[in-house]
Amino acid sequence: MDLSAFIAKRITLKSKRTFSKLSVRIAIIGIMLSLAVMILSIAVMRGFKSEIREKIRGFSGDILVMKYDLNGSYENSPFAVGADTMKMIGRLPGVDYYHPYALKPGIINANDEIEGVVLKGVDKSFHWDYFRRIMTAGKVIDYSDSIKARSQIIISKYLADRLHLKVGDDFLMYFVQEPLRKRKFVISGIYDLGVEEVDKTYIIGDLSLVRRLNNWKDNEVGGYEIRVKDFDQLDDIASNVYYKLPVKLKSWSVKEYYPTIFQWLSLLDVNAQVILVLMLSVAVINMVSALLIIILERTNMIGILKALGSSNWRIQKIFLINAAYLIGLGMVLGNVLGLGLGLLQANTHFFKLDQASYYMSFVPVELNALDVILLNAGTLIVCLLILIIPSTMVARIAPVKAISFK
Repeated sequence: MDLSAFIAKRITLKSKRTFSKLSVRIAIIGIMLSLAVMILSIAVMRGFKSEIREKIRGFSGDILVMKYDLNGSYENSPFAVGADTMKMIGRLPGVDYYHPYALKPGIINANDEIEGVVLKGVDKSFHWDYFRRIMTAGKVIDYSDSIKARSQIIISKYLADRLHLKVGDDFLMYFVQEPLRKRKFVISGIYDLGVEEVDKTYIIGDLSLVRRLNNWKDNEVGGYEIRVKDFDQLDDIASNVYYKLPVKLKSWSVKEYYPTIFQWLSLLDVNAQVILVLMLSVAVINMVSALLIIILERTNMIGILKALGSSNWRIQKIFLINAAYLIGLGMVLGNVLGLGLGLLQANTHFFKLDQASYYMSFVPVELNALDVILLNAGTLIVCLLILIIPSTMVARIAPVKAISFK
């Protein structure tokens, strides 16, 4: 065994000194808390971004295709494209699926309450996977009976509470046009997306009803929602879709359609970086303080080793190996604490949030093995590299004075 490693092991595991015990414990606790906070910060950041992104994607798709005009209202301008064009877009690399939709503003009159909403019409090709996850009551629209499907509607929990409605209730909805039209709907389900801008605005109904209200042709739609397989490739796929569309159509990625939300998500990266720097600084400062105290406590030993011919670097290695052990112990405890709290929150949703402010009712956590490995490796490397500087204090200690030091 290397002499430096042997001595480091002895002074670490079998030392009876008490002068540096408190500072060493503080250093270990500092590293433990710093690493735990870094793990949880990254996990919560990933969780927030993933949850909110999935909420927006689940409702609006990843790419929206609409008619290229100056229409700034909620109601879409109709258009029709050949089946070959959409099939070609559906076969583009990275595109998962697409479906048509149309929007129609209206006013709900129920229980002496009035609420302005937007009816989003979809057809039987709509993918209900995400909606089934956020349904709080009832079920999605049943397209097995096309006549019955026209009267079915899905509203948000926000609107259901405001209008005092529940699954199975019916209400009248007025569509402001010439002539004024009204339709009676039956609530088949209630969803809770958690994004107030969406929950207070949209209800989900049948696309064919919107066509009938607007006197559209059977092949006309208000737009298409396209879903991609890998969200990280969204910008490239959106660019490919844009160049394949006819001149009369335009497309937006969901990032462009909801810029405020995605700009807010990008700020989370900055917050996480600031937390990482602060926590790593806390760990380094604690370890530097502990190492300096340990060196001062071992001044006699340093003097004896120098008198016996040991080089400064060999003595430095003793304290660096000792510091590595302390850092390792703190990291093990930090991983246990950080991963333990992360798994607890992921499985129980113990820590709650105000959904109106954060778009969700609990703190989301998404643990990633690579993040944990990189944080551990980065913490160890940075701490050891910086600890080389205070360990050079060994070179300044004179053997004669050190041996007589008490």
